[in-house]
Amino acid sequence: MIDRRALINGTALGGALLASAPRDSAAGASADVSDRQMEDVVRAIRTVHDEISRQATFWEIAGVREQFRTFLRANGKFPDFVDVGTDVWQQVYDWHVRFQQPITLGRTPEGRMTIVLMATTVVMRTDATPNYVSLGYDK
Repeated sequence: MIDRRALINGTALGGALLASAPRDSAAGASADVSDRQMEDVVRAIRTVHDEISRQATFWEIAGVREQFRTFLRANGKFPDFVDVGTDVWQQVYDWHVRFQQPITLGRTPEGRMTIVLMATTVVMRTDATPNYVSLGYDK
């Protein structure tokens, strides 16, 4: 019976030695294609890994949540309002849809769209840059 550690280490060592061995020109051409294909596979695996990681991090609302935490540390409560740009507002909306959270939309007296995230009203500011996130504030 072969020890698992010996098998893995032997395979890794054999692969490293094979990779460092000199290549002749005919074998080198096929090895280059193989290297490019391997890079494509590695890139695809990284893409899948990043996508899976993003699903558990709530990346859509990360900027808004950071402002919530800042306000919470300073005031001991969540802010009543936070202003955001159009892209951030849509990401908050998409987060609600993705995680099947209740969507509470509204309008301010000035006609700005709002959505409630946790206990805070997120106000869309079309006059701000698309990725804008303001500091939280109270009424």
